[in-house]
Amino acid sequence: MSNISTNQDHGVAVASGFFRIVLYIGVLVLVIWLGKSAYSFGYDIFNQQAVSPGDGQEITVVIKEGASVYSIGKTLKKKGLIENAKVFYVQEKLSIYKGKLKPGTYILSTAFTPDQIMAVLAGEQEDESVEEEPW
Repeated sequence: MSNISTNQDHGVAVASGFFRIVLYIGVLVLVIWLGKSAYSFGYDIFNQQAVSPGDGQEITVVIKEGASVYSIGKTLKKKGLIENAKVFYVQEKLSIYKGKLKPGTYILSTAFTPDQIMAVLAGEQEDESVEEEPW
């Protein structure tokens, strides 16, 4: 009878060790995935790229009064001017254009980097703004 009890204890110990190893592997995979995601997000923030380098395509964008930076980012993503609205949000918060984006109608190019887009939306490159042209 004691032999059966010993075999059961051994089986429980083996199963416990197996699940512990699976748990450690799962945590390791999660940490690696989170690290890669964080690195990729940070890389996108500081390595600004135009959607289509070269001449690009001009696109008209309307920014409404009271629009948040994130909603502006979603609009720009929808129009194909940026890759990621969340990245644009963080870029704006870290840039010299923080809080300076203005509502209006703008002509932007897919060849613009996010900094160039923010400069236009902040009114620092008025030659690209439709709103500023006298009629």
